Amino acid sequence: MTQNSEALTDKTGAAVTVAPDPAERRYTVSVDGQVAGFTQYADRTAAGSSQRVFYHTEVDEAFGGRGLATILVKQALDDVRAQGKRIVGVCPLVAAYLKKHPEYSDITDPVTKDVLTWLGV
Repeated sequence: MTQNSEALTDKTGAAVTVAPDPAERRYTVSVDGQVAGFTQYADRTAAGSSQRVFYHTEVDEAFGGRGLATILVKQALDDVRAQGKRIVGVCPLVAAYLKKHPEYSDITDPVTKDVLTWLGV
């Protein structure tokens, strides 16, 4: 996963890292080395394209209000772009982020009944 050249910090100025965890199919966000949250995904191939379907995101209440979910989602989506995959935002937080950030529209696929059935939702 590529990181920005500048260090990531939350709203309090604490050091933040976002890391892929492919074994658990998620990205984690950590503050000063402590895992504070994650966004969960499942990979699928549809119509010849590789999709990363984000279906759940959470940040521990102890870290709430610090902008960690936004940092986490942005870094995860940037990683998906770098891998040449497409994004499907089933998770409401990811969907809201995508709606506010049209710069990802070129790699975003809609949430369809087929996707939801595939997820078992």
